[in-house]
Amino acid sequence: MKKFIAYNEQADRGLDILSRGAFLTSAHNGKTNVMTIAWGSFSFAWKKPVFMAMVRPSRFSHDLIEASGEFTVSIPFSDMKQAIAICGSRSGRDTDKIAAADLKMLPSEKINTPVINTPGLHYECKIICRQQMTPEDTAELVKSECYASGDFHTLYFGEIVSSYVIE
Repeated sequence: MKKFIAYNEQADRGLDILSRGAFLTSAHNGKTNVMTIAWGSFSFAWKKPVFMAMVRPSRFSHDLIEASGEFTVSIPFSDMKQAIAICGSRSGRDTDKIAAADLKMLPSEKINTPVINTPGLHYECKIICRQQMTPEDTAELVKSECYASGDFHTLYFGEIVSSYVIE
């Protein structure tokens, strides 16, 4: 059963689960990819509810988000450690991670990118701003701990156009 909620109605629960692993889905031109995320935030900016997702330019998802201008976030309520591990350790360029992780997809309400059909929080997002991180603007500690390879994230600010819980 799907229940529509305000974007921040279960934000605390969502952030708690997100820190242990959730899913970002991107799609364009008949290709759909799911990647694992553990970093992100809910906010209110530019008079809109926003989910900020971080995606490295080296990721296949980055290509799809750039092409489509949208993404979805699925934060599972149940244990999906195996699927999170698969989606976080393989590339969508050469692996169908949806099949490998045995994920079922569900059409979104307001955008073209699907969500994962699992109990949890789901956010449909349209990009309203993107910002490429740079070494010059990043603290030394963050650079040394998170960017030793130099693959700095693109920050995607997605307007949350629909949010719901699937029970």
